[in-house]
Amino acid sequence: MKIDFEKYPDGLVPAIVQDAETQKVLMLGFMNAESFEITQESGKATFFSRSRRKLWTKGETSGNFLEVKEVFLDCDSDTILVRVKPYGAVCHTGADTCFNEKNESGNFLSKLEKVILDRKNNPSEDSYTSKLFAKGINKIAQKVGEEAVETVIEAKDENDELFKNEAADLLFHLLILLAAKNVKLDEVLEVLKERRK
Repeated sequence: MKIDFEKYPDGLVPAIVQDAETQKVLMLGFMNAESFEITQESGKATFFSRSRRKLWTKGETSGNFLEVKEVFLDCDSDTILVRVKPYGAVCHTGADTCFNEKNESGNFLSKLEKVILDRKNNPSEDSYTSKLFAKGINKIAQKVGEEAVETVIEAKDENDELFKNEAADLLFHLLILLAAKNVKLDEVLEVLKERRK
């Protein structure tokens, strides 16, 4: 990766920081050759502060580090895209992002998947999902089968509301089954994307 640090008079190139999972833009920083090298070696996003005129690793005082997952260079070799896993708030104000956005996926299924994982990892006596996890993989798989059959039955009738409800139940229980098998929804979507080729 050959970055054109000399394109700008101060040797600083823009570094756009994006959450690798939610795809939200978290912040914009600047990197010089030294901070980029430190970022690659440490695995933590490190920048050059234009106001303090020194290197700084995001999270060195707050503990809210940015774990680097991927780095890309734009077509002109003068802007860096850093995909990260953030640990805590990114902005110094305490906001999720420096653009005052919530750092969460706009995809409802991804949000639901997180809730299901939370019910798996932090069981609650009041949670249907937690109780289903406690019954084991056979019961979860059985529920997916039942919901699939009920969806097929409703598909043959004329009541769209009942059909939509059964389809929702099927999707919900399939997400529980994926979580029980430690498979993420994104992994299944990747299989579909590969098939499209």
